[in-house]
Amino acid sequence: MAGLSGAALAISGAPAFARADPLPSWNQGAARQSIIGFVTRVTSPHGTDFVPIEQRIATFDNDGTLWSEQPVYFQVVFALDRVRALAAQHPEWTDRQPFSSVLAGDGSVLARLSEKDLLEIVEATHSGMTVAQFENIVLAWMATARHPRFNRPYTDLVFQPMLELLAYLRGNGFRTFIVSGGGIEFMRPWAEKRYGIPPDQVVGSSGETAFRIAADGTPELVKLPKVEFIDDGPGKPVAINRFIGRRPILAFGNSDGDQQMLEWTAAGGGARFMALVHHTDARREWAYDRTSSVGKLDKAWDEATRRGWLVVDMKRDWGVIYPFEKQVTGRHPAGRDGG
Repeated sequence: MAGLSGAALAISGAPAFARADPLPSWNQGAARQSIIGFVTRVTSPHGTDFVPIEQRIATFDNDGTLWSEQPVYFQVVFALDRVRALAAQHPEWTDRQPFSSVLAGDGSVLARLSEKDLLEIVEATHSGMTVAQFENIVLAWMATARHPRFNRPYTDLVFQPMLELLAYLRGNGFRTFIVSGGGIEFMRPWAEKRYGIPPDQVVGSSGETAFRIAADGTPELVKLPKVEFIDDGPGKPVAINRFIGRRPILAFGNSDGDQQMLEWTAAGGGARFMALVHHTDARREWAYDRTSSVGKLDKAWDEATRRGWLVVDMKRDWGVIYPFEKQVTGRHPAGRDGG
């Protein structure tokens, strides 16, 4: 989903991590080997799979791929907290669904919220302010909100193995992009600090904005209560084409909402790498797939199996899941030597 800035872009076609272990939190096995093998092939100047540096595009889903997404998408928690924070300004919400259930503290409200309800909440809580004001609100929430299971900031729940992968790719001349169903202006304020991915390489769902001149003569962008684009499912290839302009050669997701992004990546010529994160570790994170209401992995899993895409088994393939595991235990990832 971290404080890594990533290695500087390689200025040659040679792999930048030829000597050091690039993925220390990945256990030895087929997943780790396939990643390193792919990067080695596409960055070896005299190899048949060499890819010029300008074409080394890697796209990553965010929720469930770069950070956790259970028990509910973190942006939904943010939106519900915004309903409570704005309630005094909207007395009509007391008698209006879905806001009244949120304000009543109904613990079962999340299970009953429809997609239409969530869109209504997002439109109401993510608009009526400038883009700059919204960015400050997101940063303030990130600094104070705590995940109910871990009692840590939500940005602590980024995946250490994926942080290493992002840095490894950038060190080998890749540009790394987030392509997520989450809100683009929800992710941009903190993505660079946590992932090393700058705001201009974050693609997400977006609401409409309007340019205006404020009373003091300052130009500003104002967020409007209307969804402009949903960057999920078939919307992801559309967004990649619109905002990136190059087909990725590597794409990572974790759910059925990422299937079309992986299909679009696979359809290109030359060397390609498609992968899914499978949540299998109920002790350290969560275990879920086909029947989950959050991050459902069903059809995409079947296609990955049929087409030979990598499916990362979190329990088997990751010695460490979160950065704070290493800080707390001081231990090296399972199955790896220290040193």
